[in-house]
Amino acid sequence: MRKIIFWGLAALLLFSGCAPSELIASPTPEASQTPPPATATAFQPAPATPTSAPPTATAIPRLGIERVLIITVDGLRPDVISLAPMPNLLALMEEGSYSLTAQTIFPSSTLPAHASIFTSMCPAKHGVDWNGYIPENGYALGPNLFEIAHDAGLKTVMIVGKEKLQQITPPENLDIFEFVNDRDSVVAEHAIPIIADGFDLMFIHLPLVDMLGHEYGWMSANYIIGAFRADEAIGMILAALDEAGLREGTLIIITADHGGDMEYAHGGRQPAAMTVPWILTGTSLNSGAFQRPIGVVDTAATVAYALNLSIPAIWDGIPALEAFGEIPPTRVELPCSE
Repeated sequence: MRKIIFWGLAALLLFSGCAPSELIASPTPEASQTPPPATATAFQPAPATPTSAPPTATAIPRLGIERVLIITVDGLRPDVISLAPMPNLLALMEEGSYSLTAQTIFPSSTLPAHASIFTSMCPAKHGVDWNGYIPENGYALGPNLFEIAHDAGLKTVMIVGKEKLQQITPPENLDIFEFVNDRDSVVAEHAIPIIADGFDLMFIHLPLVDMLGHEYGWMSANYIIGAFRADEAIGMILAALDEAGLREGTLIIITADHGGDMEYAHGGRQPAAMTVPWILTGTSLNSGAFQRPIGVVDTAATVAYALNLSIPAIWDGIPALEAFGEIPPTRVELPCSE
């Protein structure tokens, strides 16, 4: 069944419109390289159990920022953006702040990296040292962005293409969760009506670039096609924001959990696996390349800053203050890479 699903996705990539090059045949993928067979699922979690901790939001978001959208393109290398090309990402880079040398965490794997994205902590703190859907392992430890936002009364949304990503945070921290086991355009289609209904914090995960990297190799012709298709899905999401009248006031962050290459795939410390794009765009932000090191661990801290939520002292990441016209703290080296 998993093989049928994967080859169905590959066929859809080939025949769903023009592409920069044709797909190249290769051996059947290993089962571990494809997401588990399932259809789109969704739940509306029950209200969180009250705790003694008060809500963390104490003021309105930063000037011009009303909501935040985070998109991760699983396995995206920065050097494929102009090669594919990815015109939507290139346009966002032109109008926003960005780094094409941002660093993920070690191990450079999907679930640990996403846990670090949303907890702003290294794996030694959040405890996610596995990279599969293992419900008995529970969730990432420590304060995470969804928890802080939800406790502050914000509407939180997660739409993912890999089931294991629900282990980033307990379900009570999410108002809407959907697992969509399909190509990136279908993930985007599921996001469109949710965008129209409004949100405060939304995370959308696009999985197919990573699948094609595992199957054909990073920077292969098929991987490049996958990046082109991911950009089309991003265009669908941006169009949905425009249609709903929500583009203005939305801070958008687009990044990746890891890169990869033909020989090493990902998971290690090789530069091709550790280097990812990190793009920040929205109202009233400075534009241009960041002049200091950026890590994926800075994502949650930057979102908390933008929404004027508290930033826990235990977090390793720091906000990208220079994008907001502020002076960032000095950073000698990035955390979580050792």
